[in-house]
Parts: sequence; structure tokens; C-alpha cells
Amino acid sequence: MANGKEEVITTVCSCHCGGAACIIKAYVKDGVITRLETDDGPEPQIRACARGRSYRQRVYSPDRLKYPLRRVGARGEGKFERITWDEALENVARELKRVRDTYGPASIALAGSAGDLTMLHWCGPTQRLLRMLGGCTSYWGLFSNEGGNFASHACYGTTSTRSTHDDLLNSRLIILWGWNPSVTVAGANTSWYLAQAREKGTKIVSIDPRYTDSTSAFASQWIPILPGTDTAMLLAMAYVIIEGKLQDQPFLDKYTVGFDAFKTYVLGEEDGVPKTPAWAQAITGVSAAIIRNLAIEYATSKPAALMCGIAPGRTAYGEQYHRAAITLSAMTGNIGIHGGSSAGNAWAVTLGGYPFVKMPRMTGGVGDVLNPVEAGAPRRKYALSSYGELASSAKLHRAFLADAILKGKAGGYPSDIKLLYAVCTSFPNQYPDINKAVQAIQKLEFFIVHEQFMTPAARYADIVLPASSLYERNDVSTGYGIPPFIGYVRKLIEPLYESKSHMEIGTALAGKLGISGYNDRTDDEWLREMVGKRVSDYDTFKGRGFQRAELTDSYVAFKEQIDDPAKHPFPTPSGKIEIYSRQLAEMCHPQLPPIPKYIESWESRNDVLRTKYPLQLISSHFLRRSHTQFDNVLWLRETQPQAVMLNSADAAARNIKDGDKVRVFNDRGEMVIEAKVTERIMPGVADVPQGAWFNPDSRGVDRGGSANVLTKDEPSPGGAFPYNTALVQVEMVR
Repeated sequence: MANGKEEVITTVCSCHCGGAACIIKAYVKDGVITRLETDDGPEPQIRACARGRSYRQRVYSPDRLKYPLRRVGARGEGKFERITWDEALENVARELKRVRDTYGPASIALAGSAGDLTMLHWCGPTQRLLRMLGGCTSYWGLFSNEGGNFASHACYGTTSTRSTHDDLLNSRLIILWGWNPSVTVAGANTSWYLAQAREKGTKIVSIDPRYTDSTSAFASQWIPILPGTDTAMLLAMAYVIIEGKLQDQPFLDKYTVGFDAFKTYVLGEEDGVPKTPAWAQAITGVSAAIIRNLAIEYATSKPAALMCGIAPGRTAYGEQYHRAAITLSAMTGNIGIHGGSSAGNAWAVTLGGYPFVKMPRMTGGVGDVLNPVEAGAPRRKYALSSYGELASSAKLHRAFLADAILKGKAGGYPSDIKLLYAVCTSFPNQYPDINKAVQAIQKLEFFIVHEQFMTPAARYADIVLPASSLYERNDVSTGYGIPPFIGYVRKLIEPLYESKSHMEIGTALAGKLGISGYNDRTDDEWLREMVGKRVSDYDTFKGRGFQRAELTDSYVAFKEQIDDPAKHPFPTPSGKIEIYSRQLAEMCHPQLPPIPKYIESWESRNDVLRTKYPLQLISSHFLRRSHTQFDNVLWLRETQPQAVMLNSADAAARNIKDGDKVRVFNDRGEMVIEAKVTERIMPGVADVPQGAWFNPDSRGVDRGGSANVLTKDEPSPGGAFPYNTALVQVEMVR
């Protein structure tokens, strides 16, 4: 408003922190956001965290990209000149047409991700543009939870595996396995319900290499476990349950297939190795007694919720962790009942945690255009039947992007990539093995980036197009907290400087490229179509800022299938929960066995590399960041330094003290970072929080503390990213 009167506008934050669509009350005066508050209405409130409430610092940051930029120095040098939008669009259009006409459309690759978790302004508009231009090489593989997605598809035939977290109040036992919702949120109000469960006497156990904030706040028992070994502990728990005949056999007989094959493996009848607690102790570092006691407690405390975080699935062969957890939940009959859990990955569905609020996105159900590059391409050999278009062999797993640029068709990839268009993702920062990604960028003929700041991605681009922020455009998002709801992301102010939304950029480029029919409606018309009948009155919804789902009881995933399996079979080939997957058996891949198995990862503590690099790396999520977002917000930077977390024993062995500058390195890269010496991480493990901005010095040593200078770009066959599978050494800076 420009009349000197302050207006209070209800909107939502949707910045990909794990809450998704938390309520924001924005104060706007004379076209300026003056402050942000959060929900203060009746319970259950949908309260934003520090990230969402600091968003004004992002909008008005002096670091905002103000104008289109063209590179004038070497890639990565950070030297750019200001150009007009017309010049920028002409350059981008000319290069897109040149590369398409010279090498074919598959030589253009889209690097995209979720960015802000909204429906219209993400990478979808760019995807639509490139498809209408003739197609492009696109991608598969979710950075966050592809291992969990694979397991959910294999066992349940769907990724909609999540119950509402108010149902945790019905649990007698809650196991937080690699799950830290105090930081990652995992849906608004999750921590509030865990606090209530604790107060009513529910036992909460946390299994994690770190003594997390969630462990501190909610758990009565912390079980530290070595990274990448979670599957072994789950199998040992299954052994105890089978040995004691504690499994819910009627449930297994009625609702599952393949338990006998799994039982044969667990008891050692298949390979001669019984998966006993003693066997698991040698692998996991967890004592056999603790494993045995927890197994018995889990099997006899029904209903019990095995809440599987996605971090253990972001390891080599992380799919097996998720499949083993689902199997354990089935063995105890905890699926489809109040107080139980499907043990599907705890985030469950990226956008809209429940089937009744999930909405289509631009080029994700709305505005779809088929990708001509994928037309007629055979299915990937190791894609499951429920994958749909994600099964195309013309798609590239995101982890392989750098390798594919470097090697192309000669390396077995579907295309020779010459031009990369990055939107709502940070390549190279969020991709494994940053230094290889930088090499790949240098090989590209052209690199285009939409950005709000001079991030590592923007610093390597040929053309940088300034993107508007969350509150400079209208959009919608789904909130998967309690209650689930749909939020309206209200445009609070006009876009600052010369920034444009992703849809505006796509529309302008379509004009330059001579593409007709790209955008024949307003943003509001697109949003109405996306929302559809999910809101009772669209205009009322816009004015209020959100619409809650009306639930008379907790939502329980798969309750219909358990209550009436004849009418509601599981969407698997067998119609049941598949402990044994015939699909996987037919693939004949030793790393994708038909039943969940423990497969020791590369760069484990038994790897010969450990003599050189003795610490196992994990890359946790940080309270003050949402991936790379907010890393430059000074308010949040003051709360937590970027540091490598080390146990005091590991630090003492290296003469490292809290706050010292140290080198963290392996064969892939090196960083200089502050040390955080603490008892809140188990010995033998080092934690470098992910998302920090890569900032190499003249020798290529990263001074920003970006974990991916150390990680390996080798996903599991099922697609799991190995962000928590790497060996490193830590030394004092000399």
C-alpha cells in the first residue's frame, strides 16, 4: 500500500526447510515489508521457524542480484557486466537455438530441483519452455529421499506412506531413526506432538550418530550408530523378533508376500551368516544387548511408531535401510493402525504429505508438455513399474550430471551435453563431488542460471538472470503439518530491481524463440487450475491465505488397505506389502536384492581407504539454513558457525581444540573450516553440515565449508544419493 497505512497480510513461507507452508503475518507499508510474524491463532498453530521469520533479510539483502549479468572473466572468477533484459534474453535464445540446431535438443540439459516448495514458480516453467523448444535431457532422482522413494515404491507401490503426526499421541513407543524434526521440521507441529507424547509418558528412542536437538528434547535413550550400518541393526532386530516368535504372523500372512524368504536370509540359512545382534554389533558399533532389548520392546509395545528419517537412506545402498524398516514395521503389525507407522521415509511426499492435499505443479500435472527427447526411449532397466515417466532411459540421474557432461555418449550416457540451464538448484554446490562438477562446467559451451544472489552456481554461469523472491509473486503451496493445509503465497511487494519470476522469464524467452502457446493465461488462472476443487472458494482462500484440511481424526496411511484389503489392495503387483519383490528378482542386480539385505557400503570403516582417511563423514541439515537458502542471512549466521563436528576423543588424538581452524580432506577435495569439539557425536564420525556455499581459494581449497567437496558422485542402483558415505581426515591447519 502507498497511502502510509500499514497492512497486515496473511501468507505462507514455503522455502524448503521441511515445514512447507508455515503461516506468516506480513506487515507492509508503502510497498515495503516492515516486519514478519507468524501464526498466533487458535491451536494447532502453524508457526514458522527462524528461517521463515528472517525472510525479510533475504528480500532486502544488499547482495540481491539486481540486473541480468553476462560473464566477462573466466568461469568461476566472478567477473560480470550488467546487461539489459533484452540483451540477456537474446543471448539465451540465440544459444539455445544454436546448440539445439548444431547438436540436437538432447544436448541441452535442465538442472532443476524444488527451490521454494511452490507450485507455479519453480523449474517447471523452464522445463515447459525447453520441451516446447524441441526437448532436453532431463533428470530423475530426488536429492532428499530417492532411496526412500525406491523402497516405498518397491514395498507399497506408492510414496504416500505418511500418517499425520498427531497420531504419535496414540503410540506406546516412538523410535526416531536418523530423524531430527527439531531442525528439519518434518511438517509443522511435529515437535509439538513429540513433546506432548513425551509428557504423557510415551518412551522415545533416538538412533543417530549425533546427539541431536530432537534427541535432547524428546528422547529418553540415545543409541549412537555408525553411518551406513542402519540396515544391519534393523536386520538384527528382525532376528531377535523371529527367534522369540514375536512377529505378528497373522498380519504377515494376510497383508504381505515374501516373509519366508526374508526369514531364511535373516536366520542365515541363505548365506550361512545369522544376522544376530552380535553380528550387527561388530558392524554398527551398537551393543548386542541394546539391539536385543530394543527389538523386544518394539515387538511388544504395539502400537509403536518407527519414524524413519531420510538421512540413513542418503547413503550407499540406502534403499535397503528403508526396505528393512518397512519390513520390521510389517513384522510387528504396526502398519495401517493408529499409533503405528508404515516406516516409510518420514518426509514421505515432497509436496503435500497426504493424498488429499497433494497438488499438481507447473509441468508436474498442470501445463504438461511431453519431452520429445524422451519419446520412444526404452525404460531404464532398474526402474520399478510404478515410476511412470521417471522410468525413461533418456533421463539422467542428478548425481551423474557432472560425469555425463564430461564423458557424454562415449561414457554410456544418453547425450552429449553442451548447454546447461539451471533453475531452483545449485550446481555445483548441492551435487556430489563439487570439484568434478566444476570441471564439467568448464567443458560446457554455455551455462544459464536463474538466481537471487551470487551463489556458487551463479558465479560459474555465462548468463545470470535475476529471479524474484517468494514474496514478489503469487503462488500456492501445500503444508504437510497438522492440520494439513493449502497455503496461498501472497505477493507482498513488487519485484525489486529488475528481478522477474520464473514464469515471466519463460514467457519472455518463448517470445524470443518464436514459441507460441507457451503461456496463454495469467498466474492467477494457472493457480486456480492447480488448486482445483481442493479449496471450497478460491477467492476466500486467497484472502485468508490458507485452507486447512478438515479431519475428524488422525490420518493413518494404509488404514483402508488394512481394514478392507479386498476393496483396497496395496498398489503393488501382488496387491500386498512386498517384502519380497518379484520385480527386483527379475532385475537380477546383486545390489538390488528382492528382499532387504545388508550390503556394506564403499568407504565404510572396513574400507582400505580408512588407513588414509579414518573418519566417516556425514552431512547433516542445519538449523540456520534450508539447503543453500539463508546461508547469507547475517541474522542466522550469527546463531551457528559452519564447523566440522568432532568427538573429543578424535579431536584430542589430533591435538584439535574447539574453535581451531582445521583441514577436512580426502582424494576428492579439501576445505578449511572451524572445529566444533563435542560429546554430541560418536567417535569415528565427522559432521560437516550441508548447504554452505562453495568458496575455493587460489589453490582450490574450499573456504566456505561445502560438504560436497568431499562426497562421491555414485548413487546406488535404486537412486539413493551417497551424501553420508565418505571417508575423510581432519588435521590442524599448518
